[in-house]
Amino acid sequence: MGILLASLEKYAKLLVEYSVDVDEGEDVLITGGVESLPLLRELAKHVLLRGGYPSLLIDDDVYTEIYYRFASRKQLEHVQPVVRVSFEEYDARIVVLSPSHTKPLANIDPEKQAVRSKALRPFFEKFLAEAATGKKKWVIAPYPTLAMAQEAGMSPIEFEEFVYRALKLDTENPIESWKVQARKQARIIEILSKTDELQFKGPGIDLSLKVGGRKWINDDGRHNMPGGEVFTGPIEDSVEGCVRFDYPAIYRGREVEGVKLCFSKGVVVEYDAVKGRDLLEKLLSVDDGAKRVGEIAFGLNYSVTRATKEILFDEKIGGTIHLALGAGYPETGSQNKSSIHWDLIKDMKASESKVYADGELVYEKGRFKAWSEE
Repeated sequence: MGILLASLEKYAKLLVEYSVDVDEGEDVLITGGVESLPLLRELAKHVLLRGGYPSLLIDDDVYTEIYYRFASRKQLEHVQPVVRVSFEEYDARIVVLSPSHTKPLANIDPEKQAVRSKALRPFFEKFLAEAATGKKKWVIAPYPTLAMAQEAGMSPIEFEEFVYRALKLDTENPIESWKVQARKQARIIEILSKTDELQFKGPGIDLSLKVGGRKWINDDGRHNMPGGEVFTGPIEDSVEGCVRFDYPAIYRGREVEGVKLCFSKGVVVEYDAVKGRDLLEKLLSVDDGAKRVGEIAFGLNYSVTRATKEILFDEKIGGTIHLALGAGYPETGSQNKSSIHWDLIKDMKASESKVYADGELVYEKGRFKAWSEE
């Protein structure tokens, strides 16, 4: 481990100056696991250099397991003051994903997790609504840990190099590199914003949905780092057809593989999975919104070339699409509400895979026809 560690200042500057663009006088909450302390400290320094007021909150995977294992329903439904403050009082949040264990909740009843999610949902929805107006700023970013490397099936150094490239820290000026990515994705949004219906055809997918009147969002690294996707919320009752997803879908450390979903009038009417069907069934029954699609997205980060079982990377894989069951993002115009937001990824790089916008071929073999290198 050393490549990313040697670039901590460059990384911190990218997050503080580009992703959340800290202004003088802003209160900034920085949170992450113990293993990410070198980056958390560097982030605090750069917030101070921008005239902001940093606060540090440390996560712990063992505490998380203890909480869910021993908390009663009443305790799960209670929202602690520090949690309320973290959502309501800070101008910006920098969340560093740095697990020491990737499955701390593997054996925790999903119903207990659903109860907690429901309790936090009003705060989360208010925060997203304020973020949509620019009142709040946030970013989630990774710090490579041994647990993440092992989960991804990579050696520690190999995973660190993977993260380094995905973040564009291998370029001379990462901030400028992300601005280039943003411009390229903006061209794709120009096409999609004029589209009413999208049709997806290929191995394991025959799906249509409507997006007319919905806003496409350019995920260019300002909320998720790495960025590299464009997304919107489809019309809630418009999704028709079936899709089988190619990559494992992870929900709080538990895996579901080979998920197949069929939709009618926007609602899941048939489902199956090669592994984890019981969890899939429970998630679909969390609430009415869990049976509908809250997000449709295209992965456009071609520096992310393989799955890692971490959605922060996997949903950006160049040449993929993903659907999210559950809550949509208000800024897209989505009206779907749910206690879950669960991303499922479909590989579209096969030669037969195509996407049509109002009947016109706009995407094949994992790339938009309008995509070009700069």
